[in-house]
Amino acid sequence: MSQPRWAVVVPVKRLSAAKSRLRGALSGVPHEELALALAADTLRAVLACPAVAEALVVTDDARVAAVARAAGARVLPDLPDAGLNAAFRHGAAHTSGGWVAGLTADLPALRPGELAGALLAAHNSDGVRRFVADAPGTGTVLLAAPPGIALDPRFGVGSAAAHAASGALPLSGDWPSLRRDVDTADDLTTAARLGLGPRTAALLATGHPAHSAS
Repeated sequence: MSQPRWAVVVPVKRLSAAKSRLRGALSGVPHEELALALAADTLRAVLACPAVAEALVVTDDARVAAVARAAGARVLPDLPDAGLNAAFRHGAAHTSGGWVAGLTADLPALRPGELAGALLAAHNSDGVRRFVADAPGTGTVLLAAPPGIALDPRFGVGSAAAHAASGALPLSGDWPSLRRDVDTADDLTTAARLGLGPRTAALLATGHPAHSAS
């Protein structure tokens, strides 16, 4: 039996409002450039993943939309002031109705093979939504739903527990680059140790981290 190919929904906020806790993480680098690099490198890995048939970026930011289209993603305008979970639902509603995953846009070290491994594990889930927690274990980086099952995202503070409470089951694979979302300067330092995508790596080479993880 061949494995399914997935539609992956990646919401991206307006760059001026995105990743507020990361502001100032690289001295000499405009915040919007760093936020755009994180999203661009995440999307690059998604589109390079053999398990992915389509990437759908939900955004109202013109620069993000241009980068996404140039990379080969489909772009859907965000719903005004509706929030992250509404953006995930909006994107999922515009897929073909097959296997759907929602992915955060702040995974600059993401490896396509790790994403493929997580999606394969999610496929073997007997019709149940599955999620991948972030490295600390409290947040969520990936939420996956089989055909006929609503994505039902619960992203935000404490989202791993919220997804579990909603009936989604955790995936426990060893996927460090998938679990390493970047919210702070320390997160960025840790992601750099894993190996950043080209756009974020280029910014790190020109800027200076505000501080490093201990």
